[in-house]
Amino acid sequence: MVSVTLYSRPGCGLCDEAREVILAERARTPFAFEEVDVSADDALELEYGIRIPVVLVDGVEAFEVRVDPQAFAALVRA
Repeated sequence: MVSVTLYSRPGCGLCDEAREVILAERARTPFAFEEVDVSADDALELEYGIRIPVVLVDGVEAFEVRVDPQAFAALVRA
């Protein structure tokens, strides 16, 4: 099963948009989903803080800032 990780933080409008794209596709295509709050971890904040949201698909960074719905669907359906 494909695994998707969303690095985000509370109050992030772009993160909300990315989550909507991910959850809409998850309603059509089964995959594992985890959301990680970077503000809770200094190392993650350093790595992803200014680039959030960041989306990994099967451990590989696939999107940063914006998630293209068609490109995301193609990755999780492959």
